[in-house]
Amino acid sequence: MTETTRSKKRKKRKFREFLFWFIFALVALTGVIAIINAVSLTKNNDFIEDKVEEVVYENKLVPEIGDDENFTFTTDEDFKIMQLTDIHLGAGMLSVENDNKALNAVAAMITEEKPDLVIVTGDIAFPVPYSAGTFNNRHSAIMFARLMEKLGVYWCLTFGNHDTEAYSYYSRNAIAKIYENREKYPHCLFMSGNENVSGSGNYIINIKNSEGKITESLFMFDSHSYTNGDLLGIFWKYDCIHEDQVKWYTKQVSALTDSNGGETPKSLAFFHIPPVEMKDAFEEYKDAGYKDTKNVKLVYGKIGEGDDLICSGNKNYGIFEAFQENNTQGAFFGHDHLNNLSVDYKGVRLTYGYSIDYLAYSGIEDFGLQRGCTIITVHPDGSFENYGENYYQDKYTPINKKETVDLEHDMSEIKGTTVSPLKKDE
Repeated sequence: MTETTRSKKRKKRKFREFLFWFIFALVALTGVIAIINAVSLTKNNDFIEDKVEEVVYENKLVPEIGDDENFTFTTDEDFKIMQLTDIHLGAGMLSVENDNKALNAVAAMITEEKPDLVIVTGDIAFPVPYSAGTFNNRHSAIMFARLMEKLGVYWCLTFGNHDTEAYSYYSRNAIAKIYENREKYPHCLFMSGNENVSGSGNYIINIKNSEGKITESLFMFDSHSYTNGDLLGIFWKYDCIHEDQVKWYTKQVSALTDSNGGETPKSLAFFHIPPVEMKDAFEEYKDAGYKDTKNVKLVYGKIGEGDDLICSGNKNYGIFEAFQENNTQGAFFGHDHLNNLSVDYKGVRLTYGYSIDYLAYSGIEDFGLQRGCTIITVHPDGSFENYGENYYQDKYTPINKKETVDLEHDMSEIKGTTVSPLKKDE
C-alpha cells in the first residue's frame, strides 16, 4: 500500500469520525432542547390543571348541531360574544413566562365576562424559534384548547398566519384535527368546513330564538397567510379571503335565508387578516383631519402601529361588497396587534379586536393599552354593539399577579412613530 493510499484512507477515516461526532452532537442537542421544551410545557400545563377553575354561569347556553350541521345556540335574550385575538403562545423553552402571562390574562377576562361564546380570530400559536425556542405549533394549540376546556366555556377560532407557518412542524389540516376532537375538547366548536373551499375553518354558528328564527349568523373564514411567493412572510405580503370563499358565503346566506322563512338573517364575520377596506376607511378618516365623513364613522379605538400601518391582504376578491349585499353588519379581525380601531364604513362595521400578545413584538410585554378583549352583544332583534375592554382594569383579577404597565405610555415607541389622534379608549 502506497503512502498516498494510506493518507487518503486516514482522511476518509477522520472525515467519518467527524461526521459521526457532528451527527451525535446534533442529535444530543436536539434531545436536550426537546427535554427542556417538555419541562417548559409542564409548567404552564400544570398551571392550567392546578389553578384554572371552571367559569360559573347562572344560565349557561349549550349549542346543538342542527339539520344544516351548524352549531346553533337558542336564546330569546342578549347573546354575549368575547373576541380574543393574537394570543401568541410560543409553547417553548424561551416563552414560558410570557405564555403564562397570556394564559393568565385570557382566564381572568373570560372568568369575569362569562361570555356565551369566545371567538379567537387567529394566531393562537407563535412557534418562532428565536422567540419560542421551538418549531412545534401543535403544543400551542393543545395548551390553549386545554385552557378553554378547563374554563368550560364554548369557543371557536379562525386561523391566523402564525398558527401554521411554513417552517412549523404541523399543517393547518393537522392542527384543525386537534380542535375538532370533540372527545377531548367538547367546548370547541371549530369546524374544518367544506374541503372543496379554500382554507380550513370556513363555517357558521347560528343564534336562534325559541321560535326557530335565526337572529344572527356568525361566519368564520380562513383568511390564509402569505401570498405572491412570500412563503415566510418576510415581505408582509398577506393573503385574504379567496374568491371561492366569497361564493361559499353567498351560497350559505341563500340557504340560511330559505331556512329562515325567506328572511335573510343578519350576520357578523370573523377572520384574521383585515380587509383592504379597513385601510381605505382609515385613510379617508385621516385625510378628513381625523373626522367622520359620509362613509366613515368612528366608533372607538386607535391605529397604534407605527406609520399608521394596516397590514391588510394585498388582493381583494370582493368579500366586503358581498357583506354589504347580504346583511352582514360587521367584521372582526386581528393581525395588527397595536390597532384596536372600530369604524362604520359604508354600512359595515369594521373592528380590530384587542390583542393578547406578550411575545411576537419586541418589548410588547411592557405595553398595555392594546391588550384586552372585545365584547360583542347580539340583541334578540339581531342588532349588535361592540366595545373594547382593557385587561388592566381592576375588575379583571388573574390567578397570578398581573404585570404592571403604564397605560399612558406611548405604544408607538415600539415603531418610533406617533399614534394617530383618534378618540381615546375608554
